[in-house]
Amino acid sequence: MQALTSLWQGFFRATQFLEGLAPLALRLYLAPIFIQAGYNKLSHFEDTAAWFGNPEWGLGLPFPEVMAGLAAGTEFFGGILLVVGLFTRLISLPLMVTMLVAAFTVHWENGWLAIADASSWLANDQVMAAPEKLDRARAILQEYGNYDWLTSSGKLVILNNGIEFSITYFVMLLALYFLGGGKYTSLDHFWGPKAR
Repeated sequence: MQALTSLWQGFFRATQFLEGLAPLALRLYLAPIFIQAGYNKLSHFEDTAAWFGNPEWGLGLPFPEVMAGLAAGTEFFGGILLVVGLFTRLISLPLMVTMLVAAFTVHWENGWLAIADASSWLANDQVMAAPEKLDRARAILQEYGNYDWLTSSGKLVILNNGIEFSITYFVMLLALYFLGGGKYTSLDHFWGPKAR
């Protein structure tokens, strides 16, 4: 057993120079998601602000233009900072707040699942009703549409819009907050306080 432990420790020490790959992978996974989300909000700013502020069909948040601007700017410019690994820990904080706000104001009432999967142990009543609706949608599309063409890019699903993605992104950002941008793979490594 001691030989195996020694072997493992040697292997781990030999691969430690690659430790920057984990934060790099997290950053490069999250960056396009945030850049796209921020870009969409900025491109349709008036609609975004209206949705942020309207209590009947939107979020009903106070100061909707300010809130929409903060969310859009944080996502867009935060995503760009993640690409290069600059101010990684700092930008992770407002991005985490954005994900928590999204989870609890937009997605919470839909439960955990992002995609409706009635076979999941996480399925709520809304998800459990999805298979019947999906079967009906398929029947309509098979009868009146070109079903093979419509499903050639992927199978038909029902979006549940639960908290799954926003909480997953939150956890990834939390890891980046503690890991930083990554050794040798970020501008933070070269320009950060440790480099000085």
